[in-house]
Amino acid sequence: MADRDTATDTETDTDPDTDPDTDTDPAATESAAHCARPQPVGVFPLPAGFLLVPGGDDTAELRRTLAAGRRPDAWPTRLLALELAYGGDVVGAATQVDGDDPIDRYNRFVLRPGGPPVEDPAQLRQALGAELGILVDVVRFALGDLAEPPPLAGETGEIAALVHSAHAAHAMAAGRTGEAAGALGRAVAAAWGASPGLTAQLLSTAADLRRSIEGPTDAVLADLTTALAALDATDLVVARAELRLALGAAHQERARDDAAALRTAVEHYLAALRLISLDSSPELFAAVQVNLATAYLAMPMSQASDQLRIGVAIQGLRTALTVYTPETHPEQWASTQLNLANALVYAPSAHQKDNLIEAAARYQQVIVARDRNTDPLGHARALANQGNALAHLGAYDQATAVLREAQTIFEESGADDAALAVRGVLDEITRRRGAPGPA
Repeated sequence: MADRDTATDTETDTDPDTDPDTDTDPAATESAAHCARPQPVGVFPLPAGFLLVPGGDDTAELRRTLAAGRRPDAWPTRLLALELAYGGDVVGAATQVDGDDPIDRYNRFVLRPGGPPVEDPAQLRQALGAELGILVDVVRFALGDLAEPPPLAGETGEIAALVHSAHAAHAMAAGRTGEAAGALGRAVAAAWGASPGLTAQLLSTAADLRRSIEGPTDAVLADLTTALAALDATDLVVARAELRLALGAAHQERARDDAAALRTAVEHYLAALRLISLDSSPELFAAVQVNLATAYLAMPMSQASDQLRIGVAIQGLRTALTVYTPETHPEQWASTQLNLANALVYAPSAHQKDNLIEAAARYQQVIVARDRNTDPLGHARALANQGNALAHLGAYDQATAVLREAQTIFEESGADDAALAVRGVLDEITRRRGAPGPA
């Protein structure tokens, strides 16, 4: 991670109302108004996170508040468009931006509701000036209009950080994780002091990237915890929930060697669910529910009250399946279906037969979705699980046929341990039926 001492300090405003050097030069005043700093770019979700705030005494504190990742208590009347955009009304915001100065022209460019460009990019870059003009191409890259982000050209502070962040995203998409990590380090260094909200999110992204490379090491957990402390000082609830999910997943991975880590993981997942809802962030909410459920199901049952935890896990998986469908999220849907079916098979219940019938049906959906030719092991695992559920139901003939098919696929794929496990279930069926063992 880059050292904070290398960051460029852009906290000092260059608003014309507070800079005595601009009072006698209209051109300088106009330029200073365009370059009022800090700007809250990259802090809040897009497209609001790309918008620029004009200079002036009435916007200086607002810009600092937004750059810190906090929402203002009130907005200046002349910034109705920004207030609407930050509230999620992008179309309404676009109708309110009707000025001809470079800031308004740029904000219209950002808020275009899926239509053609409203500005010539080259002319808009020139109008914005040396410090802010590069944002035009950052936006174009984010929208897919440019294949690569623009090169840095002397920008500083939060503007430079946003450019470095775009380069990091480009590198990550191409699988160049080392390059992405370097770009994120430079982004953190540039944003430090200028934009606390952007810095916190960059720290979070860098820590999570490191987790994907190194696993849940002590150093990675320390980075994630540092990022969480920074994000908790903001109103960026989705980013905070995402980081809680990452921290929970890291601790859940460590639970293989440290059972206590599973409880820490659960605490992070529950904290994430307090920040978001199914309506506000459906995909993130579903991901947290799945992870929480798998953590609950992995915990040992030592007392009767633990059955409640199993019920919560099953309900969480059902909720996730209202978001995950075979069409929109095929992998997540299949994995969640399997987790739910497994939970139904083993959950203590007065309706065990009904649970087993439902589990067998859910396994069948995954069997159909996971093609034997393209995903033989996934297909076989679903078959094996279904065969086990059918055996619990006493449907031995059907269970045996399904399990033999799974065993064959495992053996053909070289998955000897899985094949041996299936053979164990077949042997158990044979013992229950009192017949000779399978050949």
